[in-house]
Amino acid sequence: MAIKLSELKDHQPLQKVIVHSLEMALYQVSVMINNVEYYVTDEKGEFIRGLSPLHIQKRLDHLSYAQMVLRHTSAYDEMCGQSEKTASNMLEVPYGKNHLY
Repeated sequence: MAIKLSELKDHQPLQKVIVHSLEMALYQVSVMINNVEYYVTDEKGEFIRGLSPLHIQKRLDHLSYAQMVLRHTSAYDEMCGQSEKTASNMLEVPYGKNHLY
């Protein structure tokens, strides 16, 4: 499910902001509202993306939220003939407002 960035102000404070680490320098954002996760898009329907967690944080600076986390899921445990994974290896690290920008 998706929600536009402009619509988030109606749901403040957001339950949780999740910054997804997709690649080495590519991050995407989703939010939890009433225990439902929504990917955040711009007005054209394109996913909000940034080159660092700080870029995402700066883009959402006008919003209030209870918590922000950095989430990463690795695909590398499936490589090189390893057995099929039986559980998620998702890592979530708290990432709050640091006012570095």
